[in-house]
Amino acid sequence: MIDLHSHILPGLDDGALDMAETLTLLRIASESGITHMMCTPHIQLGRFDNNLANISNAFEQVTENLESSGIGIKLAFAAEVRICPEIMLLAKQSTLPFIGTWQGKDVLLLELPHSHIPAGTEQLIKWLKNNDIMPMIAHPERNRDILADRKKLQQLTKLDCLFQLTASSICGDFGEDARAIALEMIANEQATIIATDTHNVKRRPPKLKDAKDIVTEQFSEQLAQQLVHDMPWRISADKFSVVS
Repeated sequence: MIDLHSHILPGLDDGALDMAETLTLLRIASESGITHMMCTPHIQLGRFDNNLANISNAFEQVTENLESSGIGIKLAFAAEVRICPEIMLLAKQSTLPFIGTWQGKDVLLLELPHSHIPAGTEQLIKWLKNNDIMPMIAHPERNRDILADRKKLQQLTKLDCLFQLTASSICGDFGEDARAIALEMIANEQATIIATDTHNVKRRPPKLKDAKDIVTEQFSEQLAQQLVHDMPWRISADKFSVVS
């Protein structure tokens, strides 16, 4: 399995606190069948002011520790970028971290606020696509606007961007409504990938295998494999080959 959304780089955001927790999360992920993991710390201006330089430095420290840990997992890095007008400037400066490519466009893991869908979201998504950047909306099933009104999700799906569902949502950890939306998106062929969005060992462990088992049981093994391996690999293969 290939996980394209995780917060395992230590000390950069609300994810892993230190290297010990990072290695524990990586060990749990590896033992559950995850072979490749994308490190995607938050970039949220004013709260998590991360950038390519400090993310790269943290990534190098993790890979050095991983080599001596005996954990058999391959890593690459990008970021989960909170939607904001400054994204256009970052794009023009070529400083946005991408999780891979899709149909000739760089794939940006784009986070909406949990509370709502900001005004201008549709226009920004169209601008990104016109500038060869394909947004992948992170965990739409957990957005409160979408939870309150499914039509909000339909408006996003009409934009033909990508969607990442959270494994823990499928497992019911974020409530029955989030779980229902996630399963509905899978049934309607609106989900692109499932990822862990893992943050810590106790409350947000990597549960990709559990989600895969649920999708296998409710839909098919082929669809589950597509969401946790085939599509993630098609998007990210070049990223992992660069760091291998």
